[in-house]
Parts: sequence; C-alpha cells; structure tokens
Amino acid sequence: MSYLLGIEHCKVDTNGRFKLPIALKKQLGTEDNRFVVRRSIYADCLELWTYASFEEEVALLTKELNRYKKEDVELLRKLVRCNVIELDTNDRMLIPPEQKPLLKSAKEIVLQSVGKFIEIWDYDTYAKMDAEPTDFASLVDQRLGGLKGEVKEDC
Repeated sequence: MSYLLGIEHCKVDTNGRFKLPIALKKQLGTEDNRFVVRRSIYADCLELWTYASFEEEVALLTKELNRYKKEDVELLRKLVRCNVIELDTNDRMLIPPEQKPLLKSAKEIVLQSVGKFIEIWDYDTYAKMDAEPTDFASLVDQRLGGLKGEVKEDC
C-alpha cells in the first residue's frame, strides 16, 4: 500500500457508524474489509489502519521490543490495544463502543490521512487543534531543513 493522502469530513449516524469516503477507499486498494482502530499516542483522536498495515506495525514492534523486559511488554500491550472492525456492505464503519467517548458525541468527524494510517477526529477537537497558533515554518526548518539530498536554492 502506498501512503494515504487527504482530509475528509464524515457524518456519524446515531449508531456510531460513518461511511468511508470513496477517495480514501480507492487509495486503500485492498479487498480485505478488515481495519484496526486504536487510540492515538500523541493526540485526542483515533487511528484507522488497514489490517495488513497494522500487522506490519505489530511485527516491527515485536522485533524491536524485548518480551522479557517488563517495560517493553507494557509498552507493547499499550501499542497494540485496538479493535478490529469491518466495512459493512454500504462501506460504513462502526466506531467501537469503548472508543466512542474519545470522539465525544460527534455528529461529524474528520478523517486526516497520516502516511500509513488515518486519524479520526471529533470535528470540534480537530478544528480547535487546527486553529492553534504554531510557528509551522520554524518547525519545518528545524525538523526538515537539513535533509540529505536537499537541493538548496536562494529564494
């Protein structure tokens, strides 16, 4: 699977289901209708992974972490705490009940692609986060300004 691109707004029905937008579904390019949802490590949102991508993530984690170290086992346990969900015949997904509180009582969510997974945000939380002042240019310069292979040109 290639990297996912895009931001989509979705309505959530009273049962906690939302329709996966066709633009994202096409990018997923998979016949497997299984997905994994877990809480984000760094933000108040959920992460939506394809089942295959999450399997790769778990394989990487189990390779890097020592199952005979208590801290590593605790870390792995937290990182793989998730729910497996499936698309229904109408391309809808059900937000797992134990993860719904993070999205509050959202009637609208925002799906923000982040490389190999999609963040699921409560609309109001996303809008607030997106509006927070950030010196984005400085952050890009600090974190990405010294990339190797960069062609440096004077503006």
